[in-house]
Amino acid sequence: MSIELNSNQNPKITWEGCNVLLDINDGDRLLFARLTPGSTLKIGNKSCSLQPLIGCHFGSLFQLETGDKGPFLSPVVEVSNQEEKGCKIDEPKDNRALVDNNTAQSLTGDEIEAMRREGVTGDEIVEALIANSATFDKKTSFSQEKYRLKKQKKYAPRVLLRRPFARSICETYFKKYPTRIGYLRVDSLSLLLSMANITAHSDVLVVDMIGGLLTGAVAERMGGMGYVCNTYLGVNPYPIDIVRMFNFSDEICKRIVQSPLAELSARENEISLQPGQPEDSCNTEKLTSPPPNSVNMDELMVTPENNNSEILTTAASPVSKACKAAKAGGKAPEVAIKSWRETGFSSLIMAVPDMDAWTIVKEVLPLLSFSAPFAIYHQYLQPLVTCMHNLQLGKMAIGLQIAEPWLREYQVLPSRTHPHMQMSAFGGYVLTGTRICST
Repeated sequence: MSIELNSNQNPKITWEGCNVLLDINDGDRLLFARLTPGSTLKIGNKSCSLQPLIGCHFGSLFQLETGDKGPFLSPVVEVSNQEEKGCKIDEPKDNRALVDNNTAQSLTGDEIEAMRREGVTGDEIVEALIANSATFDKKTSFSQEKYRLKKQKKYAPRVLLRRPFARSICETYFKKYPTRIGYLRVDSLSLLLSMANITAHSDVLVVDMIGGLLTGAVAERMGGMGYVCNTYLGVNPYPIDIVRMFNFSDEICKRIVQSPLAELSARENEISLQPGQPEDSCNTEKLTSPPPNSVNMDELMVTPENNNSEILTTAASPVSKACKAAKAGGKAPEVAIKSWRETGFSSLIMAVPDMDAWTIVKEVLPLLSFSAPFAIYHQYLQPLVTCMHNLQLGKMAIGLQIAEPWLREYQVLPSRTHPHMQMSAFGGYVLTGTRICST
């Protein structure tokens, strides 16, 4: 029986075989996992099964507990009438008189281990640590909350079940492995999608060299209405393994196709001319295969599948064949290719952090229909400046501009609202424009 996502599947509830994003201890650790009966999660020196997460709503919170059969994930029920913590700001006391000499805590490590062996829950251990602390009552409410949270992360770690979608996947990779996605930040991704006019019922040409994040984001916004065509130079397509994290249905996966540039560029001599229009009125470049030394695919392609063991932690399952997810990136239909040769694509979106942008743009831009928008991401400014200059000289596009997205994150708490102390000041650059027919 197939257990893949279909039109009747509730996307708000997990199912066996789906991919999830696990947020451990409020962002201290982020990882992707696939929910199968054999999937496990290791927190510290404890390993627990992920089976309790199957059939739960995305956004559910779990806590690691230890029972007779070993560690397990227990659902956490938030108390709605719990007093909001950290809001008292009129306390006269401060932490100046506190001395950190490791004598404030009367509970020893052996006593804590004994409590664990007796089956005491993590929350009870935290409360015992607070009760046996000689300085807890002397701390400010802010310091008390920090102390409670620190102990809770150690003795009662929590796991938040999050749904993988474009924003959460981009933020996770940017935080943990930014080189795999070319340092593409979430605000840069949103700017790419907006400026490329990614909408339903579009035919989008994609050059994705960041592991499939861009392809998945485009397909997610289109919702299965229209085609997402990945093109590539040479004979080996760029890997799009990240698309699997989106849990797309079979219908959407069928709309994510791949086709080599040589096959799409066969329309070079098939461009129809208006009556009375000279042949050289349209500045259409002939598309040929790149020179042997122009592109080395083994060196330039992003291959996150080669070292994904750190971010994808899923144990082998005896029912892995039954849980096999839908496959995206199949061969583009001949009917669709013929249509694209005649009318062109409605938009172009690119992310090529490891290549010269102009090398690819000059080959793929003629595949667009006239007045079609395009958006190109690169982590460095100079390749986009060169590309923009060449587009202006060739009179191939108008409305050209380069934007540098800027994002600042804030901590918003009572009397403690300020920018984050550690945040990224770099989000890459985006070149946008509209293709024209030069005369």
